[in-house]
Amino acid sequence: MTDVTRWWLVRHAPVINPDKLLYGQAEIAVDRVDARVLTALAGSLPEAAIRMVTPLSRTRLTLEAIGGASPTPLVEPGLLEQHFGDWQGFSHDALAASGDGRVAEFWRTPATARPPGGESFADVVNRVAETLGRRSAEFAGRGIVAVCHGGSIRAALAVALGIDPAAALAFQIDPLSVTRIDHIPVAGERPVWRIMGVNLPPTQPDGY
Repeated sequence: MTDVTRWWLVRHAPVINPDKLLYGQAEIAVDRVDARVLTALAGSLPEAAIRMVTPLSRTRLTLEAIGGASPTPLVEPGLLEQHFGDWQGFSHDALAASGDGRVAEFWRTPATARPPGGESFADVVNRVAETLGRRSAEFAGRGIVAVCHGGSIRAALAVALGIDPAAALAFQIDPLSVTRIDHIPVAGERPVWRIMGVNLPPTQPDGY
Protein backbone atom coordinates (compact mmCIF):
# COMPACT_ATOMS: atom_id res chain seq x y z
CA MET A 1 0.00 0.00 0.00
CA THR A 2 2.61 2.50 -1.12
CA ASP A 3 0.00 5.16 -1.92
CA VAL A 4 -1.30 5.38 1.65
CA THR A 5 -1.27 8.98 2.88
CA ARG A 6 -0.64 9.20 6.60
CA TRP A 7 -2.05 12.16 8.52
CA TRP A 8 -0.89 13.46 11.88
CA LEU A 9 -3.60 15.95 12.89
CA VAL A 10 -2.26 18.08 15.74
CA ARG A 11 -4.47 20.45 17.67
CA HIS A 12 -2.74 23.78 18.32
CA ALA A 13 -1.44 24.86 21.73
CA PRO A 14 -3.94 25.97 24.42
CA VAL A 15 -5.47 29.37 23.77
CA ILE A 16 -5.35 32.20 26.29
CA ASN A 17 -9.04 32.89 26.73
CA PRO A 18 -9.92 33.96 30.30
CA ASP A 19 -13.21 35.52 29.17
CA LYS A 20 -14.27 32.25 27.49
CA LEU A 21 -15.04 33.91 24.18
CA LEU A 22 -16.40 32.04 21.19
CA TYR A 23 -13.37 32.63 18.98
CA GLY A 24 -13.81 30.27 16.00
CA GLN A 25 -11.80 31.69 13.10
CA ALA A 26 -10.78 34.85 14.98
CA GLU A 27 -7.17 35.32 16.00
CA ILE A 28 -6.35 34.50 19.62
CA ALA A 29 -3.11 34.09 21.55
CA VAL A 30 -1.78 30.66 22.56
CA ASP A 31 0.23 29.45 25.54
CA ARG A 32 3.52 27.85 24.42
CA VAL A 33 5.32 27.76 27.76
CA ASP A 34 5.06 24.01 28.48
CA ALA A 35 8.46 23.11 27.04
CA ARG A 36 8.22 19.49 28.24
CA VAL A 37 5.02 18.81 26.31
CA LEU A 38 6.23 20.67 23.23
CA THR A 39 9.47 18.69 23.21
CA ALA A 40 7.59 15.41 23.56
CA LEU A 41 5.24 16.40 20.74
CA ALA A 42 8.13 17.31 18.46
CA GLY A 43 9.66 13.89 19.07
CA SER A 44 6.40 12.12 18.25
CA LEU A 45 6.11 13.51 14.71
CA PRO A 46 7.89 12.18 11.62
CA GLU A 47 10.66 14.45 10.36
CA ALA A 48 10.12 13.67 6.68
CA ALA A 49 6.42 14.56 6.60
CA ILE A 50 4.84 17.51 4.80
CA ARG A 51 4.12 20.34 7.25
CA MET A 52 0.76 22.09 7.03
CA VAL A 53 -0.97 24.86 9.01
CA THR A 54 -4.12 26.94 8.64
CA PRO A 55 -4.15 30.71 8.02
CA LEU A 56 -4.60 31.38 11.75
CA SER A 57 -1.48 32.32 13.69
CA ARG A 58 -2.12 29.88 16.52
CA THR A 59 -1.36 26.93 14.23
CA ARG A 60 1.80 28.51 12.81
CA LEU A 61 3.04 29.50 16.28
CA THR A 62 2.43 25.96 17.55
CA LEU A 63 4.40 24.49 14.65
CA GLU A 64 7.23 26.94 15.31
CA ALA A 65 7.23 25.96 18.99
CA ILE A 66 7.79 22.31 18.14
CA GLY A 67 10.54 23.17 15.67
CA GLY A 68 8.66 22.14 12.53
CA ALA A 69 8.32 25.44 10.70
CA SER A 70 11.25 24.88 8.34
CA PRO A 71 10.88 24.58 5.43
CA THR A 72 7.95 26.97 5.21
CA PRO A 73 4.75 24.97 5.84
CA LEU A 74 1.84 24.79 3.44
CA VAL A 75 -1.12 26.96 4.42
CA GLU A 76 -4.44 25.12 4.05
CA PRO A 77 -7.66 27.12 4.64
CA GLY A 78 -9.72 23.95 4.26
CA LEU A 79 -8.63 22.84 7.74
CA LEU A 80 -9.74 26.03 9.49
CA GLU A 81 -11.86 25.97 12.63
CA GLN A 82 -15.62 26.48 12.33
CA HIS A 83 -16.60 30.07 11.55
CA PHE A 84 -19.10 31.37 14.09
CA GLY A 85 -19.95 34.46 12.07
CA ASP A 86 -21.45 37.37 13.98
CA TRP A 87 -21.02 35.52 17.29
CA GLN A 88 -17.23 35.40 17.21
CA GLY A 89 -15.70 37.49 19.98
CA PHE A 90 -18.69 37.15 22.33
CA SER A 91 -18.80 35.04 25.48
CA HIS A 92 -21.33 32.24 25.86
CA ASP A 93 -23.00 34.21 28.65
CA ALA A 94 -23.27 37.33 26.51
CA LEU A 95 -24.86 35.38 23.69
CA ALA A 96 -27.31 33.70 26.06
CA ALA A 97 -28.30 37.08 27.47
CA SER A 98 -28.82 38.61 24.03
CA GLY A 99 -32.30 37.15 23.69
CA ASP A 100 -31.53 35.94 20.15
CA GLY A 101 -33.53 32.74 19.66
CA ARG A 102 -30.95 31.51 17.17
CA VAL A 103 -28.49 31.03 20.03
CA ALA A 104 -30.69 28.46 21.78
CA GLU A 105 -31.37 26.73 18.46
CA PHE A 106 -27.64 26.49 17.82
CA TRP A 107 -26.98 24.72 21.12
CA ARG A 108 -29.94 22.38 20.56
CA THR A 109 -28.66 21.30 17.13
CA PRO A 110 -24.98 22.29 17.05
CA ALA A 111 -24.11 20.08 14.08
CA THR A 112 -26.58 21.61 11.63
CA ALA A 113 -27.54 25.07 12.95
CA ARG A 114 -25.64 27.88 11.27
CA PRO A 115 -24.69 31.06 13.21
CA PRO A 116 -25.56 34.29 11.39
CA GLY A 117 -22.81 34.95 8.89
CA GLY A 118 -21.04 31.70 9.81
CA GLU A 119 -21.11 28.00 9.07
CA SER A 120 -22.52 24.88 10.69
CA PHE A 121 -20.36 22.00 11.83
CA ALA A 122 -21.84 19.99 8.94
CA ASP A 123 -20.42 22.67 6.64
CA VAL A 124 -17.03 22.13 8.27
CA VAL A 125 -17.26 18.39 7.66
CA ASN A 126 -17.92 18.97 3.96
CA ARG A 127 -15.03 21.43 3.73
CA VAL A 128 -12.62 19.12 5.52
CA ALA A 129 -13.71 16.12 3.43
CA GLU A 130 -12.76 17.95 0.23
CA THR A 131 -9.45 19.05 1.72
CA LEU A 132 -8.46 15.61 2.97
CA GLY A 133 -9.28 14.03 -0.38
CA ARG A 134 -7.41 16.68 -2.39
CA ARG A 135 -4.30 16.77 -0.23
CA SER A 136 -4.20 12.96 0.15
CA ALA A 137 -4.16 12.63 -3.63
CA GLU A 138 -1.53 15.36 -3.97
CA PHE A 139 0.77 13.74 -1.41
CA ALA A 140 -0.08 10.07 -2.00
CA GLY A 141 2.35 7.82 -0.19
CA ARG A 142 3.63 10.63 2.03
CA GLY A 143 3.02 11.71 5.62
CA ILE A 144 1.34 15.00 6.47
CA VAL A 145 1.64 16.76 9.82
CA ALA A 146 -1.24 19.25 9.92
CA VAL A 147 -1.46 21.62 12.87
CA CYS A 148 -5.10 22.63 12.90
CA HIS A 149 -8.12 22.92 15.22
CA GLY A 150 -10.43 20.87 17.41
CA GLY A 151 -13.37 21.40 15.08
CA SER A 152 -11.52 20.41 11.93
CA ILE A 153 -10.07 17.31 13.63
CA ARG A 154 -13.55 16.23 14.73
CA ALA A 155 -14.70 16.85 11.15
CA ALA A 156 -11.85 14.67 9.84
CA LEU A 157 -12.99 11.86 12.14
CA ALA A 158 -16.55 12.23 10.82
CA VAL A 159 -15.17 11.81 7.30
CA ALA A 160 -12.90 8.89 8.15
CA LEU A 161 -15.56 7.00 10.11
CA GLY A 162 -18.45 7.91 7.83
CA ILE A 163 -20.53 9.05 10.78
CA ASP A 164 -23.08 11.79 11.23
CA PRO A 165 -21.54 15.19 12.08
CA ALA A 166 -23.49 15.29 15.34
CA ALA A 167 -21.83 12.07 16.49
CA ALA A 168 -18.36 13.44 15.74
CA LEU A 169 -18.93 16.34 18.12
CA ALA A 170 -18.64 13.84 20.98
CA PHE A 171 -14.89 13.40 20.40
CA GLN A 172 -12.58 15.03 22.93
CA ILE A 173 -9.67 16.71 21.15
CA ASP A 174 -7.16 18.22 23.59
CA PRO A 175 -4.63 20.94 22.81
CA LEU A 176 -1.35 19.49 21.50
CA SER A 177 -2.93 16.06 21.05
CA VAL A 178 -2.35 13.98 17.92
CA THR A 179 -5.03 12.22 15.89
CA ARG A 180 -3.73 9.70 13.35
CA ILE A 181 -5.67 8.66 10.26
CA ASP A 182 -4.60 6.99 7.01
CA HIS A 183 -6.09 7.58 3.56
CA ILE A 184 -5.97 4.35 1.55
CA PRO A 185 -6.82 4.44 -2.19
CA VAL A 186 -8.70 1.47 -3.65
CA ALA A 187 -8.57 0.83 -7.40
CA GLY A 188 -11.92 1.55 -9.04
CA GLU A 189 -13.61 2.35 -5.73
CA ARG A 190 -13.81 5.11 -3.17
CA PRO A 191 -10.79 5.35 -0.88
CA VAL A 192 -11.07 4.00 2.64
CA TRP A 193 -9.75 5.36 5.91
CA ARG A 194 -7.89 3.69 8.75
CA ILE A 195 -8.02 5.17 12.26
CA MET A 196 -4.67 4.80 14.03
CA GLY A 197 -5.43 6.85 17.14
CA VAL A 198 -7.55 9.70 18.46
CA ASN A 199 -6.57 12.47 20.90
CA LEU A 200 -3.21 10.83 21.60
CA PRO A 201 -0.70 12.44 23.96
CA PRO A 202 2.78 12.90 22.50
CA THR A 203 4.52 9.55 21.96
CA GLN A 204 7.12 8.16 19.61
CA PRO A 205 6.41 7.99 15.85
CA ASP A 206 4.33 4.95 14.87
CA GLY A 207 6.76 3.38 12.43
CA TYR A 208 6.51 5.96 9.67
